[in-house]
Amino acid sequence: MKNIVVLVSGNGSNLQAIIDACETSIDKGKVVAVFSNKATAYALERASKAGAAAISLDPKDFDTRDAFDHELMKQMDEYQPHLVILAGYMRILSGEFVRHYLGRMINIHPSLLPKYPGLNTYQRAIHAGDEEHGTSVHFVTEQLDGGPVILQAKVPIFEEDTVDTLTERVQAQEHRIYPLVAKWFVEDRLEMKAGKAFLDGKQLGIHGHAED
Repeated sequence: MKNIVVLVSGNGSNLQAIIDACETSIDKGKVVAVFSNKATAYALERASKAGAAAISLDPKDFDTRDAFDHELMKQMDEYQPHLVILAGYMRILSGEFVRHYLGRMINIHPSLLPKYPGLNTYQRAIHAGDEEHGTSVHFVTEQLDGGPVILQAKVPIFEEDTVDTLTERVQAQEHRIYPLVAKWFVEDRLEMKAGKAFLDGKQLGIHGHAED
């Protein structure tokens, strides 16, 4: 059984999707611990209900980001994570942290990377008049939202869409593809080598698996 550790900052709907999948389709993985930088994050309640350790660390208790990340790594490593999942974790990670978990840490970003890294992706897509938006699961590297893409899901943008309606449609796809990528990883089908993502031994393209 592979240990999964999840980092969260908020509601934790993607966390819940992964917890649920561990009860059904992810036979070889289990969420053993959930860490948050916010003690009030509802995701911690989700973790407790699932029987996982629910732990919060307050960044205000640390003098620097590096000191916070060092303590976070120390506590995370007590759970011997095979896979680290960022599920709405709203902190920039230090280089030391990223290097420590390189190749076994994944993130989900609400855009069709490499398009729209960073924040406010829904507004940016609507403002640009794009016909589609989506979400990307990728390996985490020191380049923000720049690690190799593993899998994407696309949704149409309708003329009447608002940020809220588009967000809802994208998140529905996130809850589908994020557990799938976690399943691939814990089944040893997915890996990162030389800065590229590989599934079943085949290098994935810039848009990940099944790119157009």
